Amino acid sequence: MPVSQWNQLNQNIVACTRCERLLTHCQKIASEKRKSFRDWDYWGQPVPNFGDPEARLLIVGLAPAAHGANRTGRMFTGDRSGDWLYRAMFKAGFASQPEAEHISDGLKLIDSAITATCHCAPPANKPTREEIENCHDWLEQTVELLPVQVFLALGQIGWKAVLDFKKRQEKLTGKRPKFSHGAVYQFPDGHWLVGSYHPSQQNTFTGRLTEPMFDAVFELIKTRLK
Repeated sequence: MPVSQWNQLNQNIVACTRCERLLTHCQKIASEKRKSFRDWDYWGQPVPNFGDPEARLLIVGLAPAAHGANRTGRMFTGDRSGDWLYRAMFKAGFASQPEAEHISDGLKLIDSAITATCHCAPPANKPTREEIENCHDWLEQTVELLPVQVFLALGQIGWKAVLDFKKRQEKLTGKRPKFSHGAVYQFPDGHWLVGSYHPSQQNTFTGRLTEPMFDAVFELIKTRLK
């Protein structure tokens, strides 16, 4: 895929104004800031996709963190969830480095890209159903551009977003597969869907998600890439 198309899609995502509540929240957080980041110039707008324009692995997250991607302007950058994600991706060969601190830190993704169910940071980290629907078109365009073979859903909402996308494509029939950590499902068109607990502090601090568990998911993905 031409890089120009990938860049244009990302520019369109950043320019999106479909959800007034979310834009207002993003800008409010960017204005108020967190004390530890008071010297930062927050991004404060929709966060674009990030990764390789030829990615076969597409990671579907929930939404930008208020003081993570909403601050830095890059998916999973500048927060604890990103620390977990990029460490695992680096170990599995999908990222050039294990750290993601800011948008100019040199991080590059390899054969992988990251998108979100909702591209704006939502209040209480909970987008409404309508807001998720408003963002669904960006997921469709992302999948159209990439040579995706495997979807990795981080959490139940990401899992549902991929299933809804496939249902609209008429590539999902019968009983919907249930989400669980390590769940694997193959769609009739050959695409794979892999589930993982989200690397949020709620899951990592409690031990619900451990590093070996997360590493195992990426090893599983590698076995499904042709």
